[in-house]
Amino acid sequence: MELRLNGEQRSADVDPRMLLVEALRDAFGAHGPKIGCLTGDCGACTVRVDGAIVKSCLKLAVAAEGADVQTLEGLADDGGLSALQQAFWDSHAFQCGYCLSGMLFAAGDLLERVDSPTDAEIREAISGNLCRCTGYDPIVEAIRSVAS
Repeated sequence: MELRLNGEQRSADVDPRMLLVEALRDAFGAHGPKIGCLTGDCGACTVRVDGAIVKSCLKLAVAAEGADVQTLEGLADDGGLSALQQAFWDSHAFQCGYCLSGMLFAAGDLLERVDSPTDAEIREAISGNLCRCTGYDPIVEAIRSVAS
C-alpha cells in the first residue's frame, strides 16, 4: 500500500486484514500511535487521516491507501515541539505518554475549531481518550494555555 506519512510518500506491504495502527507501527515504523484497547475507546491509536482525526484501531490499513496520514511524529514544528506539545510538557500533562497521541490530536482539532474553548468544551473534546496517569486537570490546563 502507498500513503503519505507525515509529509513523506511511503509504501509497504501489508496484510489486507491488518489494522491501520498495526501497519503504521509494524510496516511504516511510526510508533506514536499506540495499540491500546482495539475497540476505539482509549484513543491511544489516534492519528489524522486526510485532515480528520481517526482511531486507527478501527480502520483497516488498506482503507488508508493513498491517504495523507499524520502521526504523533509528524506534529513537531521543524524538529522542535509544536506549541501544543510544549504546553503539555510545561504543564506536566502527560506521564507515561500512552494517551499522548489521542490527547494532542483531539486538542489540536478543538483548537482549530474553537479559539477560546471553555474547560467544559476541552473536557468534551478529549472525552474519547483515556488517561490513567494525570487526572486530566494538567491536560485541560495545557490546552487552555495554548488557547489563551
